[in-house]
This record gives sequence, structure tokens and C-alpha cells, in this order.
Amino acid sequence: MPAKPAPIKKSAKKAAAKEEKPAEPVPETVPAEVPPVPETVPTEAAAVEAPAEEAAAEPAPAAEAPAPEAAPAEAAPVEEPPKPPTPPPPAVPASAPQNLSLDDINDTSVTLKWRSPENIGSGLDGYIVEYCKEGSAEWVAANTELTTSNRFVISGLTTGDLLNIRVVAMNAGGRSEPVALPQPVPVREIMDRPKIRMPRALRSRHVKHVGEKINLVIPFCGKPKPVISWTKDGQPLDTKKINIRNSDKDSILFIRKAERDDSGSYEMTVKIDSFEDKATLIIQIVALPGPPASVKLVDSWGFNAALEWTSPKDNGNTEITGYTIQKADKKTGDWFTVLEHFHRLNATVTDLVMGNVYTFRVFAENKVGKSETAAVTKAAAHIQKTGIVYKPPEYKEHDFSEAPKFTALLNDRAATVGYNTKLLCAVRGSPKPKIEWLKNQMLIGDDPKYRQINNQGVCSLEIRKPSSFDGGVYTCRAKNSLGEATVACRLEVKQVTIQEEKVK
Repeated sequence: MPAKPAPIKKSAKKAAAKEEKPAEPVPETVPAEVPPVPETVPTEAAAVEAPAEEAAAEPAPAAEAPAPEAAPAEAAPVEEPPKPPTPPPPAVPASAPQNLSLDDINDTSVTLKWRSPENIGSGLDGYIVEYCKEGSAEWVAANTELTTSNRFVISGLTTGDLLNIRVVAMNAGGRSEPVALPQPVPVREIMDRPKIRMPRALRSRHVKHVGEKINLVIPFCGKPKPVISWTKDGQPLDTKKINIRNSDKDSILFIRKAERDDSGSYEMTVKIDSFEDKATLIIQIVALPGPPASVKLVDSWGFNAALEWTSPKDNGNTEITGYTIQKADKKTGDWFTVLEHFHRLNATVTDLVMGNVYTFRVFAENKVGKSETAAVTKAAAHIQKTGIVYKPPEYKEHDFSEAPKFTALLNDRAATVGYNTKLLCAVRGSPKPKIEWLKNQMLIGDDPKYRQINNQGVCSLEIRKPSSFDGGVYTCRAKNSLGEATVACRLEVKQVTIQEEKVK
């Protein structure tokens, strides 16, 4: 048998170090296969050295790793350690604000406006507005707390300073890149000449009715705020009746209840130092007109009456547009309108009733309406009955005389023995024609076998139970004082055969 392979030599120092060093935990891994040691024939030297090496290597097995032959048949499942939580992404600052511009400026403040950043990064908490004087490197924050508005007023500045201004967006990632004004800003009042912007509706005459409210807003512009003054017809306003309210951008003229005395020319003046602008506003307060000054009855004839009147003393502060004329019968006393919107100062009233007595009155009209009272005639118009004779018109009597004329002719007929039959025709004529019936040119007369009827020009001859002897030519003759007319037909009376009786 071949001899076993010699154990691996290890120095005594290494063995002692392994004994002193505590054993580290060996991870549970599948041991790798150790390649087999080739079998060799031991020599005499090897046999001599073997006992010595075994003696030196006796304490080492305790610290050595387990031999490959001692590996378990199956490896235990490997447990992976838990993964640590994913750290949050780093905060990213926003991009710089956009379109920083100057909105307003005066001698103590500067107003800025800008747009939000294009990219807000990790969010947007607000903005910081900073400024520094020209020639200085020290930036001062204008706001102690972040502002979320895109507009900011830097106040408390010194007139005459020259400032560089910038805006920074803030979020969890810190400050963004600043956006600054391209030029330094001088802190001073910018002069803007005063200008009144009169509304289009107020450039012409402004008309209101008595008792209505007047509230007119007139905008203006100018820097610094101009001094505003009002006058009426060149005189100061009566502040007890007219209220003026001024703001930075407009002036309001307010009258709670307009009266006729409020009409006039109002002048508004805005002034800054030696610059000024003026605008004129014409207000017209209108009311109902008064009645005409007088009205009189000039003349009356037939069925007519002529009137004249004069214009009213009070036109309601506007032009008279027309007149309304009414009449009243003395018997009833009721007023009826004869003419409306009549423009002249005289009129003729027609179609009056004969025998009545009339009184007239006139109202004045303007764009507000009709006057509340009217001017009444003192004299009354009497429509007389005498001197009027009624002559009825003469009409020529129409002659309706006409000779007889048949409008519907007789038609040939066939009748059956024993069954009644009737002949019909129609005739007209004036005076009413006399109707006669003939058979074979022989007058029928009052024969009871025949029944003759004439109703409204419709003539009929009924033959009762005719026989074969009743056939022939029948004639209807109509005649009056103007002439006569005839119409004829043939009547055929048939005998009923045995076959026809069987069918019946």
C-alpha cells in the first residue's frame, strides 16, 4: 500500500501566534475541494524525519481549519444582509428669477417686479431683495423675511442715492443665481406732466333729470401727485351741495340729488408746479316744461275751430319738442286728444259734432315729457245747426227688364212604363216669365197626369206612371212682355219585357 502524504510543515512561531490570536468566525461557505496529493514512495530520510515533524506539529491541529474530508454533505442556504435605506437626493437650488424690472420710483422708495424662475429645483420658499450703493460691495437685504410675491417695494431710501438692486430665489437647496437690474437706479422723483383723460361720454353735454344722482369719475395722470381744483362757471364750488373726492389717479364729482341750479360749465384743473391741464364738463339738469303762456280760440265755422297759443315761459331747461291739443264737449266734460307732437303754434281742429259746444286745451312737450298742466281756452266753440240743409244724392234706377232666356236646357230621356219620370230646365227673365208645357206642340194645360212646378226659375214637369202613348216631343215655353223662349226634348217610354220582369 502506498504511504500517506506527509503533513504540511508549519513553524513553531506561526503555531504559537495562531494559539494566541483568537479564532475569527468562519463564514458559512462551501469549502473548496482540495486536490489530492500524489502518492509517493517514502524514503529513508523521510522516515527518519517523520517522527520529529509529527512531534513539532502536534499542537497545530487545534487551530487549523477543518479538513476538507470533514465538509458537510450539503451547504446551508446563504442569508443576505438587509440593504441600507436609500439616502434622499441632494437639494437643488432654483434658477435665477426672470425679467426683473423697475415698476415705480419716487424720492423715498423703489418698486420692483419680476417673474418666477424657470426651474424651481427643490421648490420655492420665497425671494430676497438686496441692494447696495454704487461704489460699495456691501449688499443689504431689503426684506427681513422671505417674500412670496413677485412685486416688492423698497422703502425708506435716501433721495439722491444710486443703488444696484438684485433678487435671489430661496429654497431648501439654498440661494439661486441672482438677477440684477442692468443699470443703477437713482432714488429721485420722476416728473410726469399732468394730463386729464376725459371719458368719451363726458366730452359732450351731460344731461340728467331733476332729482337724479350724479357721480362722474374723471381719471388723470401726473407725478408727483398733482393739485386738483374745480370751478363752476368761473366760481368756486358750493361744497354743501357738490362733493369732490380725489385720489392718486382720478377725481369724482358727486351730487346726491340734482337740481336745476346745478346746471352749468364745470372746469377741472390739475397742476404740478408750473405745469397744468384743464378740462371742461357741461352738465344740464332738465325737468318737465311749463304750460303754454296763453291759448285762444281764433274762429269757428262749420265743423272746424282755429286755435293759437304762445310758447311756455319755462321750457324745463331744454328745447320744446312739440304740443298736445285736446278737446272736451260741454255735455260730457271728457277730454280727448286731437293732435300730438304738433310743432307749430297754431292749429285747426276738424270733424266737430254739429250742435255741440267745445273747449280746448294745449300741453307743452320736451325730451323729459309733457307738462303737468295745460293752457285752456277761455271762449268756447259753438257748432251751429242753422243754415245746413241735407240733400240726399240722386241715384239712377237700374232697369233689370230682360226677355226670357233658358240657362239649362231639356235633355232627351227614356222612361219605363208605369214608373214616374221628370223633365227639368231653368229659365230667367224680368218681369217673371209665364211657363207653359206642350206635348207634340199641344198645350198640356191642367191635365192631372202631369205635375208642373216653377220654383225660382227652375221648371219641372213630372209625368205620373207614363204609358207607351206618353212618349213624344215635350216643349217648355217661357214668355213675358219682352218676348218668349222655348226649349224641347224627346221622351221615349219603353215597355217592360217578361225577361226584365223576371230579373226584377
